[in-house]
Amino acid sequence: MPPPNPSEPADSWAHYQLYCRVIDALYAVPAHFTSRTAIEGIAATDLQTLNTVLGATIEEQVVATLNRMRTVWDPEERYQRFFFQRQAQVFPDVLLKADRNGQEIILGIELKGWYLLSKEEMPNFRFQVTADACAEADLIVVVPWALSNVLSGMPVTYKPFVTQARYAAEYRNYWWANVRRTSTDKSIAIPEGVSPYPAKSDQVTDRPARDGGGNFGRLARIGIMDEYITDMLGLPLAGIPAKSWIDFLKQFEQ
Repeated sequence: MPPPNPSEPADSWAHYQLYCRVIDALYAVPAHFTSRTAIEGIAATDLQTLNTVLGATIEEQVVATLNRMRTVWDPEERYQRFFFQRQAQVFPDVLLKADRNGQEIILGIELKGWYLLSKEEMPNFRFQVTADACAEADLIVVVPWALSNVLSGMPVTYKPFVTQARYAAEYRNYWWANVRRTSTDKSIAIPEGVSPYPAKSDQVTDRPARDGGGNFGRLARIGIMDEYITDMLGLPLAGIPAKSWIDFLKQFEQ
């Protein structure tokens, strides 16, 4: 069985140019990102817990940044009624929609922050949503970040990882059933009657028959992010690669 391939909306789609510009805007987020959150006086041994403390704040600030970047993704002012809105505990967690209560949605983004000095050395989120819940234009976006002075300062962001959500869901299941080496049951229960932009109460997650390690859905462990993660761990922070900072901090774990 061949692996799935990434796909994107047809260029005949009415919002295709907007879709392309949103992706351009996502890659430009680091140049526009600002944060008023300042971290000072934290012990170096506590730095690797920062994603737990600040992860949601960083994601909120990324959404605010995208809304400030309207001239990038809507230069012709065709989408003045639309804005990016974060929603809690439902997929996708960011929508490009017409108003707060309306249902006119163009695309969704599953947005995750990744603190570059986290001891896992990779984004640690799980994506378990079934492929049929992903619209063709929906994206998964991982935004890496660190503090401006490494050990203190304000958050700064770096080049994000961007991929199609449907492809990620399909490849996750392909890897689980066809690539992963195990003697246990590899089957996956896939919910039926699912469509994009589900309600909070809808059952939209794929469920493996056996997952003793709780690893189903960890996109950073199935290969599609390998090259990106390697690049980010080599990113210089104050002249020292992020991976070297992680190794140094691990020596003093309590």
